[in-house]
Amino acid sequence: MRRLQHPFTDPDDPDSPRSAPAGNVPAELNRFVGRGYELAALGGLLEESRLVTVVGVAGVGKTRCAGRVAALTEKRYCDGVWLAELSPVREPGLLEHAVVEALGLTDHTGRPPRTVLVEHLRERRALLVLDGFEHLVDACADLVRELLRRAPGLQVLAAGRRPLLVDGEVTFTLAPMCDEDAVELFSERARSVRPDREPTAGDRAAALELCHRLDGIPLALELAAGRLRALSVDQVLLRLDDRFRLLTGGSRGAPPRHRALRTAIGWSHELCTPEQRLLWARLSVFAGQFDLEAAEYICGGAGLPADAVLDVLEELLAQSVVEREDGATGTRYRLLESVREYGAEWLAAAGDTRRMRRRHRDWFLGLATWCELDWFSPRQAEVAARIDAELPNLRRAMECSMESPDEVHLAHHLAGSLWFYWAGCGRLSEGRYWLEHVLEEPTPYDASRLKVLWVLGYVAVLQGDAVGAISALQECREEAERSGDATATAYAVHRTGCLAIVTDDPARAEELLREALGRYREIGELNSNVVMAQVELAMAVAFQGDLDAAADICEEVRELCEDHGERWALAYALYVLAYAALRRGLPERARRMLGECLSIGRTFDDLLATALSLELLALVTAGEGDAGEAAVLQGAAERIWPSVGLPLFGSVYFGRPRVECEEQVRRELGDAAYEAGLRAGRRLDRAAAVERALGGGGTREPRDTPGAESGPATGGTRRPAASRMTGRGGPERW
Repeated sequence: MRRLQHPFTDPDDPDSPRSAPAGNVPAELNRFVGRGYELAALGGLLEESRLVTVVGVAGVGKTRCAGRVAALTEKRYCDGVWLAELSPVREPGLLEHAVVEALGLTDHTGRPPRTVLVEHLRERRALLVLDGFEHLVDACADLVRELLRRAPGLQVLAAGRRPLLVDGEVTFTLAPMCDEDAVELFSERARSVRPDREPTAGDRAAALELCHRLDGIPLALELAAGRLRALSVDQVLLRLDDRFRLLTGGSRGAPPRHRALRTAIGWSHELCTPEQRLLWARLSVFAGQFDLEAAEYICGGAGLPADAVLDVLEELLAQSVVEREDGATGTRYRLLESVREYGAEWLAAAGDTRRMRRRHRDWFLGLATWCELDWFSPRQAEVAARIDAELPNLRRAMECSMESPDEVHLAHHLAGSLWFYWAGCGRLSEGRYWLEHVLEEPTPYDASRLKVLWVLGYVAVLQGDAVGAISALQECREEAERSGDATATAYAVHRTGCLAIVTDDPARAEELLREALGRYREIGELNSNVVMAQVELAMAVAFQGDLDAAADICEEVRELCEDHGERWALAYALYVLAYAALRRGLPERARRMLGECLSIGRTFDDLLATALSLELLALVTAGEGDAGEAAVLQGAAERIWPSVGLPLFGSVYFGRPRVECEEQVRRELGDAAYEAGLRAGRRLDRAAAVERALGGGGTREPRDTPGAESGPATGGTRRPAASRMTGRGGPERW
């Protein structure tokens, strides 16, 4: 077959130059085999067209080829190659959230995710790979159409069973493998199954015949290779040939290649033991990846004891029915989509789909409940990573609960229990989608619905939507008081106080937050929300001028966080302590606290903590005599704020450090140099900005000298005789 020459770098070539481009395309777990012509052709099409769609029958290798082309061409895209796996996404309304997630974007605002995508991609040169979109084709086509129209540097490589039918789309039909490539693939996978056995000339002839029988479909070949643990190549061919004649005899209307794949999958299914077939069918309820614990709980039961699931799972792994994936959260597993669909058909034929979906829902409801409790512990980062990995399954669990009016309250419970993920891990936009979605179904004002209301109010506060926040919080409080729900009342009061802070009413905020803390004490509530109420009270007190009282509150919070291993709320306590330390003339202490705050924000993807810390750190840096670096840090914060919401909430109090810093730096640098520093900071992505801030930027000397002055400086440091906030000077107390 003709081999096209194409100028891209082979990632498997050890002599090829290396770089670290942005993106999320996963590394290949085994060697990519063949497809030289197809890869070169696709690479050429991407030079000529902005939308290339790889289409073909199930199992033909669309996903693998698209990923390979993405890896080969990544150096063309200075802003990265990004893969969005869409097969686990069932709700069209979640498509854009899934793409936002794939791009690694965090957005705290109330902007629609499509707006976030457009604004992020508008001036970037990137490749977006959309895989497994066929069940969302209309929504996907609409999104791609707008992204390509609004982002001229964007290209899209899609992989699915049908084209998107978008103007400008070039469709590339991926054919099955040629004989040479098919035999090489089968032989490669056979060696991984039996590395101790050298193939004979007879084996090679049988392998060629097998590849003909399976029409060169890669998934079918890999399934057949998995059988070599127990059979010879001749035995595989003989048995598959028998099954092929049997299974294709009654399905003449199906395309031959589709019949060949279903024959290979069906034959693998026929050769499975009853326990293996049962597990295969039950595993089909998962969306995306799953772990062993979930598989044991959900799939164990009649016909398959939970303690037997591991052994049966290992057997399905050995037969290439299940794939293993190792990542940050440990060992996880998944079914390829064609294999999952086949299992789902058997589950439906057994009449067991609804029961298994409920077991799936119950497991993930329990997981979310456990994670909510464990969030207030030293395992916060682990909890965040776990929920991140399980998000497709959590979505499916909420969808399951929304299908029956009698179970909507479970969707409420699940959406509300994930408050820590929505608010603490940069998922406000998707959180708001689910919170509003589950409230669409009318249910009594039970505890789960009231929780959804206060969580929705909290999310709206953080998004800067005061109208949406007060609407949800007022409804929550009125119904909570009417029903005597003291817990929901306390949370409604608390989040109303939080709203008062960001809308510049610190006196009202203090009143509400003290009331909320009193209510929490009465009901014995202690968790990250309660700790945040203390931090927010400290902010309200500080904004009214009493830095001593604010620092005392946050020192108590710091001790409480250390006792419980809490880190997320600690970041905000450190921010307040850094603010107080700076006002007291202790910039190095402020810097250390802000450094820890930035590290925590990076762990939880918390944009608000990051932006606030960068703003205050800019003022610290200016006071230490590095005006140029201060301007860069302000520019870096400016780049983050659009994803948070209104910069500094539009608050005079939160915005005071920025105003002071700008006045000082403009005075020292002049307008042109200050604006140049801002532009340099805006060019830094969040990770680079945090790394720079933690690295210290320019050169400084320690200046924790209580008697020293701080303010505009050219070499030394100055400190005002009295604090602007309290009117008091003197040495630091803590």
